[in-house]
Amino acid sequence: MRNYASPSGWALAIVAVLVLAADQISKYAVEKFTVAGSTHVLIPGALNLVHTDNPGVAFGLFADVVGPWRAPILIVFALIVICLIAWLLKTDRAGGWLGRCGMTLILAGAAGNVVDRIARDSVTDFIDFYVHGYHWYTFNLADSAIVVGAAMVIFELLRDWRQTAQERA
Repeated sequence: MRNYASPSGWALAIVAVLVLAADQISKYAVEKFTVAGSTHVLIPGALNLVHTDNPGVAFGLFADVVGPWRAPILIVFALIVICLIAWLLKTDRAGGWLGRCGMTLILAGAAGNVVDRIARDSVTDFIDFYVHGYHWYTFNLADSAIVVGAAMVIFELLRDWRQTAQERA
């Protein structure tokens, strides 16, 4: 009998495609309807839409590194991660329900940023969240999917570790 509480491969693939599509559509809209470097206040004191291009990785790492090798190395690294996650999902080694969903979000987010790097050698970022003048790094939907997915995987690992520790006691 099928376990409907567990996401199937098809359901996870649909989630990945939807996240990738939402990421690419949002980036396209930002590129088409805003000027690079522009800022639009969405929620005063909390959220701006800022059109930026990030040639580096998360949190602006490697953004200042100049060289023709930067984009190809980042693309290859991301493709390795995508292949590893796809293998974990395909071979049912990605954990339980939360782990598989989290890995799917990480895969989709990584794919969204790879598409940008292949097309433009950089990633379009546009979400500027801030509190009392403290601005977090500008990010996009792909980055959000990666962070939420990582949180889901970590939560499942901690939950399972706690249950295992309690069983041993």
